[in-house]
Amino acid sequence: MDDRPRSAMIDWDLAVRVGSRLAGDGPVVTRTEAASVVEELRAGAEKSTPLVREFTGLAAEARTAPVLVVDRPGWIQANADGFATVIAPIVAKLQEKKGTPSAMTEAIGSRITGAELGVMFGFLGNKVLGQFDPFHEAPAASGQQSAGRLLLVAPNIVNAERELHVDVHDFRLWVCLHEETHRVQFTAVPWMRDHLQSLMAEIVGSLETDPGRLLSEGLSRVGDLVSGKADGSLIDLVSSPEQKKVIDQITGVMSLLEGHADVVMDGVGPEVIPSVAEIRAKFTQRRKGVGTLDKLLRRLLGLDQKMAQYRDGAVFVRQTVDAVGMDGFNAVFAEAANLPSKDEIHDPAAWVRRVHG
Repeated sequence: MDDRPRSAMIDWDLAVRVGSRLAGDGPVVTRTEAASVVEELRAGAEKSTPLVREFTGLAAEARTAPVLVVDRPGWIQANADGFATVIAPIVAKLQEKKGTPSAMTEAIGSRITGAELGVMFGFLGNKVLGQFDPFHEAPAASGQQSAGRLLLVAPNIVNAERELHVDVHDFRLWVCLHEETHRVQFTAVPWMRDHLQSLMAEIVGSLETDPGRLLSEGLSRVGDLVSGKADGSLIDLVSSPEQKKVIDQITGVMSLLEGHADVVMDGVGPEVIPSVAEIRAKFTQRRKGVGTLDKLLRRLLGLDQKMAQYRDGAVFVRQTVDAVGMDGFNAVFAEAANLPSKDEIHDPAAWVRRVHG
């Protein structure tokens, strides 16, 4: 086996450079404005902790994960680092099956793949407002491992609040509430991280290790996806039936987590965020994308499915809470067996019958 760094098959530095160049710097702000935004976002993340705990009933220790207020290149670098770690088992499996490529082949292939990833990072890098990375590991102030990290992308938040013409202070706290909810989900429910990792390991275990076949099959069907004849994303097109079953499980989990965070950010109440109804209405419209190219890339990258996760997951959470209360809903976090399936996300009553009898 090749013991070179995990980045050998992908030029991660090129991916970061291309992504940062495509994403751009963001809106123009003065140094004073920038410092004020950073300070307010950090304060918003801290203020969100007790608000999330009170609304959800989930107890998570404060400051268990660092809060990083980053620019677009910072977000891209963080995601390149995370992505490299996540796909390391896939790279290892490909190398085991095909052997280590020649230096020239590897150099050319790594730059092509790095450039392709850079385009993806560039597209996402000017849209993502925040992100909780549960898989990041680093020493915390206490000397123990931190439970992930929370990223807030300052220029994108400023850009969004300007485009939407909303109260900036309300909007910043609203974004912080969503991301803090994700921190609480993974901190108060420590088995959630391991569960997601095990599902991803299942996908790697069933991976088709013939890159040529993957490429040819993907290209043969990508036209159907672009034209709208096929549903899903590029990932779905090259997934085996076994992998799709696992992807359905992951979809159920992510729909739950994203929908739960959306319900929290809206449900904390107008006494904390007076303009929350206006923000939600305008932001929902913004999520739909703007131009034709934007919509196409969203479709190819699976972002349309991501938006459906927010919507469907929020409906599941609200209907379940209406049926069995917040404590009854929190049974989803008791054990992995209680997580809703993809089908149950669309049928909350079925989940209630299964878990609560």
